[in-house]
Amino acid sequence: MKRKHTRNIKRAVLFACLVFMSILFLMPMILTVSSSFMTDREITYHYDAMLNPGSDKENVSDAISLTLIPQSATMHQYRETITDSTFLKRFWNSVILVVPITIIQIIISLFAAYGFARFKGKIKRIVFFFFVILMLMPNQVMLVPNYLIGQSIGIDGSRWMVILPGIFSVFPIYLLTRTMKRIPHSYFEAAKLDGAGEFQVFRYVVIPLCKSMIVSVLLLVFIDYWNMVEQPLLFLEPEQQPLSLFLSRTGNQHLGQTFAAAVLYMIPSVLLFLFGRKDLSKGISYAGTKE
Repeated sequence: MKRKHTRNIKRAVLFACLVFMSILFLMPMILTVSSSFMTDREITYHYDAMLNPGSDKENVSDAISLTLIPQSATMHQYRETITDSTFLKRFWNSVILVVPITIIQIIISLFAAYGFARFKGKIKRIVFFFFVILMLMPNQVMLVPNYLIGQSIGIDGSRWMVILPGIFSVFPIYLLTRTMKRIPHSYFEAAKLDGAGEFQVFRYVVIPLCKSMIVSVLLLVFIDYWNMVEQPLLFLEPEQQPLSLFLSRTGNQHLGQTFAAAVLYMIPSVLLFLFGRKDLSKGISYAGTKE
């Protein structure tokens, strides 16, 4: 009886810790959404210490008064944001960059992963080893080579400077390869006995069995490139740059519009996550199991 009571206490403490950590993790997002409904004057009042470093207030607790409930909620900043030509242009710049990268990268990764998982050979193992080495390298290391290659083929100054390097990524290939290697070999033999060709095996056997991992990779790739900063900052002209750079340059003049733009910026990623959260959980847990 005492053991059961102790176990229940441990579970309650663990649950309380998880709730606390979840609230702590979500607090920046909650504050952003809440502040997006405040007026500029109210935001300035609550964040006086950060916006006015030379404030006369004695300590930070007096200068910052965080609140989750706006005193006078307004949608004015949202109307300003969605009618702002600069915001809309940056938003469509993000779509033009991220959607092709995500779709083409998934297609290339599927075919490459199928080749690594399906066929055997020493050369394949060597190439896959170098793929893993490339995966461990930070993206910043590849910026200069990408620029030199893009300049040599004449695409510097265009969106292809971001799209072309983006469609070739190692991490999705690695995850999909691990998933395809776990498919029982008997499935391929049964498909071959039924007269299926290699592409039919890929289309009707491999793709359905890897659905969860494909959705997981799609989500991770989209979020990664939706938030990219270095590549468009270095390779693109200001009028071609995405929404991720627009947020860093809004400044303190229109604070409500800045928070509203941040909330609108989060919506595509949040919607995709809600759409594929079950597949994402399955895909990540499946990738973490031993082969």
